[in-house]
Amino acid sequence: MTQARTTPTGMTPTGMTQTRIMLVDDQALLRTGFRMVLEAEDDFTVVAEAGSGAEAITLAASVLPDVILMDVRMPGIDGIEATRQISAAHPDSRIIILTTFDLDEYAFGGLRAGARGFLLKDAQPSELTAAIRAVASGDASVSSRVTRRMLELFGSKLPAVDDDDASRLGALTEREREVFLAIAEGLSNPELGERFFLSESTVKTHVGRILAKLGLRDRVHVVILAYRLGLVGR
Repeated sequence: MTQARTTPTGMTPTGMTQTRIMLVDDQALLRTGFRMVLEAEDDFTVVAEAGSGAEAITLAASVLPDVILMDVRMPGIDGIEATRQISAAHPDSRIIILTTFDLDEYAFGGLRAGARGFLLKDAQPSELTAAIRAVASGDASVSSRVTRRMLELFGSKLPAVDDDDASRLGALTEREREVFLAIAEGLSNPELGERFFLSESTVKTHVGRILAKLGLRDRVHVVILAYRLGLVGR
């Protein structure tokens, strides 16, 4: 395990706020490659590295990173269980699952465990940095359309729908319910604006209120809830 030095406030010498990142992978060479890409960005700093799920859980509690890149296939405590424990204990540390295969069951398991998205390990550097910035800002780094495809493949593994799931929708206004269903269809913010003739800021306001009322982390979990309720897919 290695821990990178960082300022107490997570600021660059010029005062720029940095996104504090932890790398979790049992292959040191891959961690080195990710570190080189990330530390070339002025707004990123790698504050810790872990070579196992158990080490990640311990480090997350002491370092409290903003974003964690989490490999799923590790000996002992795997990335899914580590994601579950870290998400429960430190919800402000947002996790991106790293996977070798697109739409694999481990990636879906990571989303169910609380991850904000997933990336292929061979993603381009621009994809990696964009995903981290999206997750750091509170969005998800996997599209709703991809999430729906994952649900089609692995949705049978979701818990059965319960009365609480259905009752939560009653808190939404008519327009919020329309936006909720459109998000579940896979529409992006610009597409939502075009469909409902809304400005980008108004769309973001609607999305934020929907997430708050339903107690959901991000739009990925909107899709999962809609799927469980039988409103999309199946």
